[in-house]
Amino acid sequence: MFEAVLSGATTPEIEGVDVVRRAALTVSPTDVLEADGYLLGTPANLGYMSGALKHAFDVCYYPCLDTTRGRPFGLYLHGNEGTEGAERGVTAITTGLGWVKAAEYVLVSGRPTKVDLEACWELGATVAAQLTQ
Repeated sequence: MFEAVLSGATTPEIEGVDVVRRAALTVSPTDVLEADGYLLGTPANLGYMSGALKHAFDVCYYPCLDTTRGRPFGLYLHGNEGTEGAERGVTAITTGLGWVKAAEYVLVSGRPTKVDLEACWELGATVAAQLTQ
């Protein structure tokens, strides 16, 4: 799923967007402040987002609270059972940050299908395209 999102975000048809990848445990407030938009991905573990993504939000939330309002983001989630809790958690945090949902979330339960991967590609391309406007 990550590779499909990355492929969409870096498609040659979208010019002027530099995609910077960061593992959630290494994200700093500076990384978030320097970005114009965000693509977030996480497994749904035990009904919630990964501890790594939650850690990234914990580290960056207050330092980025006012400065990043209005920036677009996209989210893709993968769970073997439900993704509702992870979706609810990310939505609550991004709403608090004032980020703008750039596209419908990609929510996948079980093994990702070709259709799921195409949706991930579209998510990456949609968020990237909004950064060029």
